[in-house]
Amino acid sequence: MRLGSGTFAACCVVIEVLGVALFLRGFFPAPVRSSSRTEHQAEPPAPEPSAGASSNWTKLPPPLFSKVVIMLIDALRDDFVFGSKGVKFMPYTTYLVEKGASHSFVAEAKPPTVTMPRIKALLTGSLPGFIDVVRNLNSPVLLEDNVITQAKAAGKRMIFYGDETWVKLFPKHFVEYDGTTSFFVSDYTEVDNNVTRHLDKVLKRGDWDVLILHYLGLDHIGHISGPGSPLIGRKLSEMDNILMKIHTSLLSEKRENLLPNLLVLCGDHGMSETGSHGASSMEEVNTPLILISSAFERKPGDIRHPKHVQQTDLAATLAIGLGLPIPENSVGTLLFPTIEGRPVREQLRFLHLNAVQLSKLLQENVPSYKKEPGFEQFKMAERLHGNWIRLYLEENASEVLFNLGAKVRRQYLDALRTLSLSLSRQVAQYDIYSMLVGAVVVLEVLTLLLLSIPQALSNKAELEVPLWSPVFSLLFYLMLLVLSALHVIVCTSADSSCYFCGLSWLTAGGVMVLISALLCAVVSALAKMAANGKLLSKNPAHPNSQWSELDVVILLGTMGHVLSLGASSFVEEEHQTWYFLVNTLCLALCHEIYRNCFLGDDCEPQQCSHVESGFVSTAPPLQDRSIGCDVLEPHRVSESPTSLHTLRGCEKWMVMASPWVILTCCRLLRSLNQTGVQWAHRPDLGHWLTSSDHKAELSILAALSLIMIFALVQRRCSLTSKVAMALGLLGVYCYRAAIGNVLFPWQRESKDISKGLIEARFVHVFVLGILFTGTKDLLKSQVIAADFTIKTVGLWEIYSGLVLLAALLFRPHNLPVLVFSLLIQTIMTKYIWKPLRHDAAEITIMHYWFGQAFFYFQGNSNNIATVDISAGFVGLDTYVEVPAMFLTAFATFAGPVLWASHLVSFLSSETSSGSALSHACFCYALICSFPVSAYIILVTSLRYHLFIWSVFSPKLLYEGMHILITAAVCVFFTAMDQTSTTS
Repeated sequence: MRLGSGTFAACCVVIEVLGVALFLRGFFPAPVRSSSRTEHQAEPPAPEPSAGASSNWTKLPPPLFSKVVIMLIDALRDDFVFGSKGVKFMPYTTYLVEKGASHSFVAEAKPPTVTMPRIKALLTGSLPGFIDVVRNLNSPVLLEDNVITQAKAAGKRMIFYGDETWVKLFPKHFVEYDGTTSFFVSDYTEVDNNVTRHLDKVLKRGDWDVLILHYLGLDHIGHISGPGSPLIGRKLSEMDNILMKIHTSLLSEKRENLLPNLLVLCGDHGMSETGSHGASSMEEVNTPLILISSAFERKPGDIRHPKHVQQTDLAATLAIGLGLPIPENSVGTLLFPTIEGRPVREQLRFLHLNAVQLSKLLQENVPSYKKEPGFEQFKMAERLHGNWIRLYLEENASEVLFNLGAKVRRQYLDALRTLSLSLSRQVAQYDIYSMLVGAVVVLEVLTLLLLSIPQALSNKAELEVPLWSPVFSLLFYLMLLVLSALHVIVCTSADSSCYFCGLSWLTAGGVMVLISALLCAVVSALAKMAANGKLLSKNPAHPNSQWSELDVVILLGTMGHVLSLGASSFVEEEHQTWYFLVNTLCLALCHEIYRNCFLGDDCEPQQCSHVESGFVSTAPPLQDRSIGCDVLEPHRVSESPTSLHTLRGCEKWMVMASPWVILTCCRLLRSLNQTGVQWAHRPDLGHWLTSSDHKAELSILAALSLIMIFALVQRRCSLTSKVAMALGLLGVYCYRAAIGNVLFPWQRESKDISKGLIEARFVHVFVLGILFTGTKDLLKSQVIAADFTIKTVGLWEIYSGLVLLAALLFRPHNLPVLVFSLLIQTIMTKYIWKPLRHDAAEITIMHYWFGQAFFYFQGNSNNIATVDISAGFVGLDTYVEVPAMFLTAFATFAGPVLWASHLVSFLSSETSSGSALSHACFCYALICSFPVSAYIILVTSLRYHLFIWSVFSPKLLYEGMHILITAAVCVFFTAMDQTSTTS
């Protein structure tokens, strides 16, 4: 079966996406879980150790508090309360922390620091899986044992107001609730007013036991303006006043209740220096946790400094405070200061219940639990506890009893810390079988792509795919039989749940058929190569041809980048790798230009053939290189070829200066956004521009950038698209002015700040109009094949529509990134790719490299915190899942997407032959498959690495998104290739 190179590559990448998805499903595993209790049958609490004496303490202790109010402020950093901002903007809270009846803690949140996993950690005490980052967009019902479910079972009446994530996690648990969407980040006022408006009414009522308030405004301000925004201070003052109102109301009820009330102030996660969250920086993981109650009265001179604890410790503390069983999957420990004022026997009873729960969880998840230090410490503490009970029942008070009680308490606390640490290390159990199946599919696709290089990059851009012969071969059926038997053995003997085993037999059988067919295709390709006796050479048409410097740079750069992914520091600072590669590429191009200009050796072998990613590139050049060279048949070109020898005067000097101009642009872009981990905290031009003192400078820069964007894009657009582009860019500035990012010339300061809905939708209309015009031209070129220009104009208009959308979604200080991207593309098109006559393979790799570099020039990194989710709500007045996800993904990956779009437009305009697009599609698929396949192998081998969740896992999600974008790009390439072939 003969297929074009582009069609073959697109099919391979689509299959690879399926393999990556299966691997990700296995890699992001189910967290540590207990199997001792079901939802409908609860175990009785462990009795008090007796050591021969009879104890009547066999039931759960009674609750310590009458009412509990949880006030959760989204993205509340610890320094917002305990630092200078807390002193300035939260005076009442500061007073309670320093002098009031409270206990203060700095609670550490484990990554991923996004809302839904943090709520689960607070209420279950467990460590949620990293895949909860994805589930955060649409939270499923929480079936795991938790404080809310236990409270409902105990008859507690609960009321909730705030983030609707709680309502999704706990449906039918609250007697009254009012949820607000957490994803519409442009709103930071109404989203909190909708919570506060219920307070006066609820606080006066006595028909509830637990009140939960989740305020989102602070988090939304962070996403919009960052932690340095003046809006942060106003919001903190608002939260302080609300806390004072709640605390005053609870104090007034103290006389009526026999038990004290408890007010909990906490954050689910922190906020990075850019205002986002999701990663593991100190600003994102450290949150305040303040427990306020009249039971915590201080003695004179009692100074309480905030202690560092784990966020998971709150679940056990709330359970004890409400008289509930500790959630069975909790890895947290009871916050001892909350029970410090209770009698010794009660203290030891609470600590014993917590230790028994942790030891049971350890037994169910660690086979060699008896050798664990925490388990040994627990058994020792339990024996001492029994001795203490015996002494206590024999005599009421003595020094021996007091000293033994203190010793037992210390022993319990040490055991709890050790047990919690041991369980936290057993974070998850990987689904190895699903991981292996996904990895096999990905590696088979990569191998097939590598073996297909000689045919795929040939002049015909076609290859013979051995499809039917492997299917009817003995190897195929033997392989299918072996895989089926292996599947049955694994799925019937697996102790833990396996996703692939849970699939239907039809689906699992389809995957096994696919694996068998791919393996047979690989074997067939290897056999054909062995029969022909051909090895991978630089150019099969010219076995003695040499590699150029550019070929060496591409080979070493690709392999070096792949190898660098095995080190956590290189993953954290991957932007440095891409900055180095594009700079090295510019220097290699500079060397090639100067050699051609001054030595005139355009008949050297390196100009007659090129290499792709270190492998064979027999793709013909875009321009006619037949002058003095024996090369393969060139593509037809749409204009007269350009040569360095034909350039004179200014044009020649521009060609010679172009690499240095590009290097200068890249250096300026590096100063705009500090990213990564090691230097992300350092000041950069972006921080300077976004500060409130430099709004005028930011306005001028944004205006000039929009003018430059229009000048660089409009040159190949139709008149209608030019007008739409101009009005759209004007609308972009109006939108940014409406939301207060920039100023109009007649404004001195931002007043009447709005959400900019009208302005943003105005731009969206022009984006859709330009995209529609381009699509119409493409369809017209398909029907009327008389004019080749219609297709090139259509592709450019689609590209310009994407540029306009990027300009709308980019923050004002990032508009220069878009300008420099367009400028570098223009320079390379006119002064590098045309004069040097690079082939489609090399041009594709250059586009890929610059696309990756511009991903980081935007300020992105390999942690989730740099994802700007506010871009997903530009022009939306409510949360709509599909548009919000699309806009967020496009804004994040705008660099790679725009460079891939430019590649299609450039190749279509410079050559009328469809093989250039086929070669480009194949090369793009191959070079994107390399890092994905290598990274899957690396993370599998490093799955127990110390930084697997904080460093390697976020990068794995980004790689999964990259391969998905690659599949979309390859499908688009194939569609354009088919259009060219038809024309």
